[in-house]
Amino acid sequence: MIAARDEHVGNEFPGYSAPASADAESSIRIMRRVQGDSHMVETTYLPVMCNHCDEAPCMRVGGDAIRKRADGIVIIDPDKARGRKDIVKACPYKAIVWNEELQLPQTWIFDAHLLDQGWQHPRCEQSCPTGVFETVRLDDAAMAEKARREGLKVLEPKLKTSPRVWYSGLDRWETCFIGGSVSAQVGQVVECVTDAAVALYWCGRKVAETVTDAFGDFRFSRLIKDSGHYRIEIRHALGNASRECVLGESVYVGEIGLVQSTNAVEVD
Repeated sequence: MIAARDEHVGNEFPGYSAPASADAESSIRIMRRVQGDSHMVETTYLPVMCNHCDEAPCMRVGGDAIRKRADGIVIIDPDKARGRKDIVKACPYKAIVWNEELQLPQTWIFDAHLLDQGWQHPRCEQSCPTGVFETVRLDDAAMAEKARREGLKVLEPKLKTSPRVWYSGLDRWETCFIGGSVSAQVGQVVECVTDAAVALYWCGRKVAETVTDAFGDFRFSRLIKDSGHYRIEIRHALGNASRECVLGESVYVGEIGLVQSTNAVEVD
């Protein structure tokens, strides 16, 4: 991320961090996930940085080379941590990078050097024109209420590290979708079918339903990755159809043509 690299590459902040290497990976990584196929493609970006965990695995390994401030910010001591490559491996989020030249583990320090000078926000938030990042100063109870109210989640909660970085819309990164397009022969023309009833079945049970949009498209989101076999049932005045698929990653099943039938497709 340009703002993080601009702030830290070649710049030393005594007591906070040594100069970051231009050759090393940025302390804030922007991960990308592309799902789907054809015209139904979804791209999601996920910023990953030090989570400043309250139960940080790096602190259990690092000893006095890592400290946690009263405000929750985790700092890797730029002097005591030299030669400690084991600290890099301790982070399950891969948020600690290795500075080969200085033989030093480094991470995003929440721009503590700027906050201590009176800045209200770290560089990543200050420089983002779309307001992706938000920094708040809340106690644990207030943060838990904010997370509940806004549907915020943390990365890999099963790790039980009590991270201080929360995400909105994390479902887009962690879950999958099944989508398709519905068409029908109308006279001599193949038309997109609007408002077709589409039901999704898993293990013989209906788990979701929707209707096609103006382009004949439908999508079922927030499905669990690698969750196996699904069946799609479609019903409309122009005809009925069904399709089966196996969900690993997100899947676009393609165009489904409706067929007139005297046997209605049950979607209830």
